[in-house]
Amino acid sequence: MRRIAAAVALIGALMLVAAAVAGGAHRSSPTKLTIWVGWSAGHELTSFKALAAEYDKAHPEITLKVVGGVDDNKIVAAIRSGTAPDVVSSFNSYNVGNYCGSGGWIDLTSLLKKDNIDPSIFPPAPRYYTQYGGKRCALPLLADDYGLYYNKAMFKAAGITHPPRTIAELTADAKKLTVRNKDGSIKVAGIDPIIGFYENVPERWITSYGGKWTDAKGHAILGKDPAWAKWATWQKGLVDWYGYKKLIRFQAGLGDEFSASQAFEAGKLAMNLDGEWRVAFIAHEHPSLQYGTAPMAVDNAHPELYGSGYINGTIIGIPRGGKHLDQSWALVKYLTTNNHFLAQFSNLIRNVPTTKASLTSAEIKPDVHFSTFLKIFGNPKSSTSPIMASGVAYTNLVQNFFTKWQAGGVKNLVAGLNKLDSQLDAQVAQAKGGGVP
Repeated sequence: MRRIAAAVALIGALMLVAAAVAGGAHRSSPTKLTIWVGWSAGHELTSFKALAAEYDKAHPEITLKVVGGVDDNKIVAAIRSGTAPDVVSSFNSYNVGNYCGSGGWIDLTSLLKKDNIDPSIFPPAPRYYTQYGGKRCALPLLADDYGLYYNKAMFKAAGITHPPRTIAELTADAKKLTVRNKDGSIKVAGIDPIIGFYENVPERWITSYGGKWTDAKGHAILGKDPAWAKWATWQKGLVDWYGYKKLIRFQAGLGDEFSASQAFEAGKLAMNLDGEWRVAFIAHEHPSLQYGTAPMAVDNAHPELYGSGYINGTIIGIPRGGKHLDQSWALVKYLTTNNHFLAQFSNLIRNVPTTKASLTSAEIKPDVHFSTFLKIFGNPKSSTSPIMASGVAYTNLVQNFFTKWQAGGVKNLVAGLNKLDSQLDAQVAQAKGGGVP
């Protein structure tokens, strides 16, 4: 027993010496880590950099460099050329199928197991959109969900006492709140239904109708599920009420989505579908704006869906070919599982924290506007779009169809949707043999 104890003591002493030597080496030559992130707007990027600097300071063995404003095209190009940074982050959880399926981002499963991290610490939606094909190549780094922003002053002036709960109420309110100029052009829109405007994409609207994307075998069923045709008919009906060309002209005069002249913030929209981050933008840019937040209105035939919404989020991972796996994983683990960090970052940019513990953390600063989105995120009927091998190209193909539809370019809606299903299936089949090379 003493020999074992002595041996253990000797090993412990050697480990301390080794650690001291290694520590000295790190202090004299810290590992340089680079992380790419999508945040580019002022307060969002500066907030991430400030919290990253705290991590950097607490870990003298590394020097952390943050590069903002990076999109998926740049990430893919860097992976292909072998010049990717140590850690990458993307706003597009849609692309997980591409990154996991191609091996562009490494599988984190073994690293999670090594550190005894059970993916069940994340709620179901982010747990779903960070894996594909049996590989968990990403982890969630805050999430986005979508609801309705409405101008309280405009509502009061129009005699509307509460945000709409059904699509019928939303339609009536939108028409009542719309203000036109003498020539018939739009001065203030009750809501802008154009697909492609700001956050208006099909996947964020179809949740209000309970629309399904695929069958049990993963084949597209947009033409078979009547929810899609029902939503599309309503959407185009409202577009036609405004006048498609009038809406396009109206949009041409609106401010950039991520600027202080954004249309809802500037009083050009009475209602708007938007993500939770708008709460922080308004607080920074128009703190005196009288507004409210609510879940998006739902199909009259599905009142049980009210309170839910569309969820996606920022993802983070380690691209293949990295030279500093241990340090990169330590950073990824901290950014995605440290509840203190998640709560602080959520407070700063008002994105939804993505562990179950951080979602209910006492560190989350209360905010009546932001709390709406915490509830949407926790609603069991909230959903996301399917993670497919073709990545964001899948939902882009759907968006392209409805962009053509709203402009009057699709004569037979159901036939068009059935054709779209075939195109989506063909796209996925092709992507399964490709992706990031």
